Amino acid sequence: MDRTQALLTLKNHPTPFDIAIVGGGATGLGAAVDAASRGHTVVLIEQSDFAKGTSSRSTKLVHGGVRYLRQGNIPLVLDALRERGLLHQNAPHLVRNLSFIIPTYRWPDALLYGLGLKIYDRLAGSQSFGPSRCLSLQETIQRLPTLNSSRLVGGIAYHDGQFDDARLAVNLAQTATKLGAAVANYVSCIGLMKQNGRVVGIRAQDLETGDEFDILAKTVINATGVFVDALRQMDNLDESSIVSPSQGVHLVLPRKFLPGDDALLVPKTDDGRVLFAVPWHGRVVLGTTDTPVAKVSLEPRALPEETKFILKHAAHYLTQAPTPSDVLSIYAGLRPLVRSGKTQKTATLSRDHQILISKSGLITVTGGKWTTYRKMAEDAIDRAEAVGQLKQSSCQTQTLQIHGWTEQAIPESNLSPYGSDATEIRALIDRNPDLGKLLHPQLEFQQAEVIWQIRHEMARQVEDVLARRTRSLFLNAKASLECAPIVAYLMAQELNYGQDWVEEQIRGYRAIAEGYLLS
Repeated sequence: MDRTQALLTLKNHPTPFDIAIVGGGATGLGAAVDAASRGHTVVLIEQSDFAKGTSSRSTKLVHGGVRYLRQGNIPLVLDALRERGLLHQNAPHLVRNLSFIIPTYRWPDALLYGLGLKIYDRLAGSQSFGPSRCLSLQETIQRLPTLNSSRLVGGIAYHDGQFDDARLAVNLAQTATKLGAAVANYVSCIGLMKQNGRVVGIRAQDLETGDEFDILAKTVINATGVFVDALRQMDNLDESSIVSPSQGVHLVLPRKFLPGDDALLVPKTDDGRVLFAVPWHGRVVLGTTDTPVAKVSLEPRALPEETKFILKHAAHYLTQAPTPSDVLSIYAGLRPLVRSGKTQKTATLSRDHQILISKSGLITVTGGKWTTYRKMAEDAIDRAEAVGQLKQSSCQTQTLQIHGWTEQAIPESNLSPYGSDATEIRALIDRNPDLGKLLHPQLEFQQAEVIWQIRHEMARQVEDVLARRTRSLFLNAKASLECAPIVAYLMAQELNYGQDWVEEQIRGYRAIAEGYLLS
């Protein structure tokens, strides 16, 4: 991906684009891939970096949704299980089969969970990741050696998927670009262009230079996640809000708290949510909460009561209770849940997606979850073809390989998420062995990755590298702060920036990263 080339395309396209997309998270990027693969001319702009918001802050699971099965939402579970299988097929370098264990402390619970998971298996059909089964007390303890075994009677094992959310977003942006879409980060939508009451394009601003320009399009898609209401009200001031944002918080702990290969799932906590403890990149992701919030932000912060809630429940189930000093990073993400009647409890709101079309023709797609991003995109582009009177084309993404696709095992843990690009990063190190140095002793990432991310993944700021291209900020916030100067200098050399830019980047990154430290 080349941002300079993308901006030239945005500013100088001789005819209106078929589809313009605002928002570079899972939904927007998926829509760009879908539309471009059908042969449409496509542009996507993102006000920050790809997956800056919700799409980089998930529990890192590609799952059918055991909890949704308990709620009786069978259609959502069926869709999610099917999409889980397709994503594993289309991005095997990022999606892996992960076994989960539900500890059981009463025999009736064992029977209930076992029956429910057999239904889950049947719903997955040919896309199953493996059958569920009952575990004895001894086997449960053997597979989860740090599980509190007091009153434990056994466990239930089942299979779901795990992935790296921000890395998938970057790969989707690369895929869209290869298919001909013009994709650019740090470009904001500052207005909608209208003609005879119809939306005909976007007024955009390059946030790096301040330049403003128009992007003409036959149809515009609002895929801005928790911010969709702002763009809807830019279209029509009288539009009421449809999103009821919910905050989910996760703590990242050292692997010693869950040293095996299995994830831990507690089906029901005090607020009705599940509690996950999931091995990820050599650490453990612990969460999540479900807290309604009144305001949305690109950098949501965990509330003290959310942190206490997670630590309290983890202490119930782990032999060693994690303390605030054990937390390597804490992150919060906002879910764009669609309002449903007068309910105030976001845990009960549907994870289904919705598509709305305004009187002016603005298409808004919201709700949903990472697992079903591809189906959301397919539905959105189907509607865009109708609204924009575009050529009707069939969806191509069910079997479309995502950038980086490979089934070959990549031994280096830091290079594995790059898939087929790992070979090129190794080549950078072969040409300049200094680039093989680690960014930090407590992080597995190498300097060559920064160079690759600038040249091929549109990394523009230190945060882009440390938060989303590598996952340093999420894996060890303190270590990421300590290596920020190295990343800033590498980027400045590659992008031809001076010392002032370096110092500004370090200050800006510190302000963000300090919010990921649990004091």
